[in-house]
Amino acid sequence: MTRYCLLTGASRGIGHATVKVLQNEGWRVLTVSRQPFSAECQWPMARESHIQADLADLSSIPALAADVRSRLEGGQLAALVNNAGISPKGEGGSRLGVLQTEAETWAHVLNVNLVSIALLVRELLPELALAKGSIVNVTSIAGSRVHPFASAAYAASKAGLAALTRELAHEFGPRGIRSNAISPGEISTAILSPGTDGFVQREVPLQRLGTAEEVARTIHFLCTDAASYINGAEIHINGGQHV
Repeated sequence: MTRYCLLTGASRGIGHATVKVLQNEGWRVLTVSRQPFSAECQWPMARESHIQADLADLSSIPALAADVRSRLEGGQLAALVNNAGISPKGEGGSRLGVLQTEAETWAHVLNVNLVSIALLVRELLPELALAKGSIVNVTSIAGSRVHPFASAAYAASKAGLAALTRELAHEFGPRGIRSNAISPGEISTAILSPGTDGFVQREVPLQRLGTAEEVARTIHFLCTDAASYINGAEIHINGGQHV
């Protein structure tokens, strides 16, 4: 039976790499982003497998889930990878602290990075339970420590997502659904902040950026039977930055 994965935030970076790794391992991947299909997503069935949805609009989640069901075509939703996330910046890419963050920004960040995930899991629970599927949430090192580049709202949302991962593992483990998180540190993507190279040399024991493919391969591992007894974990992918 065909294994399907629904992956949010697929338009670049870790999302791109994860699609490619999963497809190379025989998965069918349905992608979600708030943008229309991007010509940069050059993998098989990219256009046909793309769903445009804005996760900030919580009222759109039931329609998104219904669209996913209609595309399974007799296969099973064996994985849900929640990679979509936004990190607002101030003028010139500056860090937004609590004093600089408006209520509307808090709501937007929390809806995309946290609340929409809980609602999407709730909507797709029957499909995930049938497949005894795997949920993988992409948190961040900023969720467990103050980070020089990450906004306060982003950090709070990622800390919340780590807690939500544990809640999902506890609540849905009896249904055979595993829920885990991966917590990337400094990964080489297009959204790195100025000054990251120097920060990596000072703070990361391996003294290099991680690659999106290294993150993607860990996500794939958590979606497979090789990780069948891993539930409620948060795996650090940061070259030792967390120590």
